[in-house]
Amino acid sequence: MEQQPLTAADPRFEERVRASFARQQVMATLGATLALVLPGEVQIALPFNQALTQQHGFHHAGVTTTIVDSACGYAALSLMPPGVGVLTIEYKVNFLAPGQGERFLAVGRVIKPGRTVMVSQGEVIATQGERESVVATMLATIMVVRDRPDVLD
Repeated sequence: MEQQPLTAADPRFEERVRASFARQQVMATLGATLALVLPGEVQIALPFNQALTQQHGFHHAGVTTTIVDSACGYAALSLMPPGVGVLTIEYKVNFLAPGQGERFLAVGRVIKPGRTVMVSQGEVIATQGERESVVATMLATIMVVRDRPDVLD
């Protein structure tokens, strides 16, 4: 079943997503960047970094989870009206392959928009030369946070 195109509630959605992302210090620490911002879809790119590996030399699962969680959350934020914030309230991750590659791309897409809760799905794709492989998938539940000045995006 093909999903209908999603519409942003705020014509300045991309500016809001980019401004929020710029404030997220963990993304700067990891070296992640926004690759794409569309209504209901966000992509975050991360180059391989030896400092982010686990004991076998693979990108750490926590790093993989961090970028795809943000991609799913920002995909949801792209559909939200101005004056609200976004927080993840639950997610499930499946790791399908070791985190090996020159570059990792986390793709988050909203699959069920809502006024209070949205559901996003994500995947992390590792690229090595011309070869791509999905290393993780995520299903995330995202809350639209209202009336909390400390949680505005």
